[in-house]
Amino acid sequence: MIFASHEVNPEVGLQVGERLYLGMDFGTSGARFALIDKQGAIHAEGKRQYPLYKSKDTIDWIHSWKSTLLSLLEDVPFHLRQLIASISIDGTSATTIIIDSTTGETLWRPFLYNESCSDALPKVKSIAPENHTVCAGSSTLCKLVSWWNVFDSTKDSAALLHQADWLLWLLHGNLGVTDYNNALKVGYDPELDSYPPWLLSQPYSKLLPSVKAPGSPIGFLKEDVRTQYGFPKDCVVCTGTTDSIAAFLAARATQPGKAVTSLGSTLAIKLLSTSRIEDARYGVYSHRLDDKWLVGGASNTGGAVLRQIFTDEQLENLSEQINPMKTSPLDYYPLPTVGERFPMADPKMAPRLHPRPESDVEYLHGILESIARIEAKAYGLLKDLGATQVEEVFTAGGGAKNEKWTKIRERVLGLPVSRATQTEAAYGAALLALKGAQQCAQ
Repeated sequence: MIFASHEVNPEVGLQVGERLYLGMDFGTSGARFALIDKQGAIHAEGKRQYPLYKSKDTIDWIHSWKSTLLSLLEDVPFHLRQLIASISIDGTSATTIIIDSTTGETLWRPFLYNESCSDALPKVKSIAPENHTVCAGSSTLCKLVSWWNVFDSTKDSAALLHQADWLLWLLHGNLGVTDYNNALKVGYDPELDSYPPWLLSQPYSKLLPSVKAPGSPIGFLKEDVRTQYGFPKDCVVCTGTTDSIAAFLAARATQPGKAVTSLGSTLAIKLLSTSRIEDARYGVYSHRLDDKWLVGGASNTGGAVLRQIFTDEQLENLSEQINPMKTSPLDYYPLPTVGERFPMADPKMAPRLHPRPESDVEYLHGILESIARIEAKAYGLLKDLGATQVEEVFTAGGGAKNEKWTKIRERVLGLPVSRATQTEAAYGAALLALKGAQQCAQ
């Protein structure tokens, strides 16, 4: 098993006095780094799987994440470290860490991104507005309330940090700072730029961190880290974001109407809009991005359905034989199991993958085109809900490699569709580091 890999890009030259910007992505199964210059060219990148340290019967994620962070710093080529002006990190959304602010020690094991604390849901629903983002068992607020209810010792010095906040704190040492993307699921209102009164009136609100925009300078790299790894004195650590937003930033879709469709096991869309959209019926919510809104939703259709029917080799060979300019008469709703949320809110919706023609080429064509119709319906729903109309779609995920599917989607959407040049969240985090350094220079 390969636990680490990294590479330097020797084709990208450096001008005298040029600075570099380091982004790190802590995803669900491992971490990556990307080192870029101000034009966005990559000078080095690498990845690490998380080492799994056991503590009793559970994985010690705190130890694992910290050692991975230090390993990534070590993986950055030594001759480039002196040129790094700033650092930013993204982490998984709603991964929650509660620490003792006086000692820095964790008071509880981390609550992971996908962990549900349904025990806290009735309490959270009783204080939050109806259908608020926090009204889900996996929200950061549910995790905080769950901990508050079971932790018996003194809570006076406790502090809440998201995964990205905690990793950045290891680098800058200023406790209690987050960004408004990570803070969304704890109840922060990015439109008002503050925590709402219904949250501030709760006894556990004293644990909440202060909030800055993603890519805001927090402080200089701690001296012990700087000297151990050979970073410059003026290296600034900046606030981060969530992993999915960092992946959107990587595509550099910066104008309203630009969107990213991620074709992985599911179909997830993110659209840059001038207006904020929230609709819990469809699982649609908006993250703030400076003066714009990143509106997102996810369908259960996608690659998982294709994998149930075809092997990777079959998908490649059959796709080659499809004429993407020809409309498929087959009308499917491909789902891996019962239930759909977006763009149709129907938990009882059954998969529709029949009738199956004798030709596998026609069958795959029908499925790919049906997924494209769902994508078109999804963007149409966002427009109906009040979002900016989509004008151009960049594609990320495994499905982005299928050129015939891209042409089918272009025809069905009636829009330019292309593969995003960059899709790694670490690259998006590096862009946030660049943004922070530019703020320092002003």
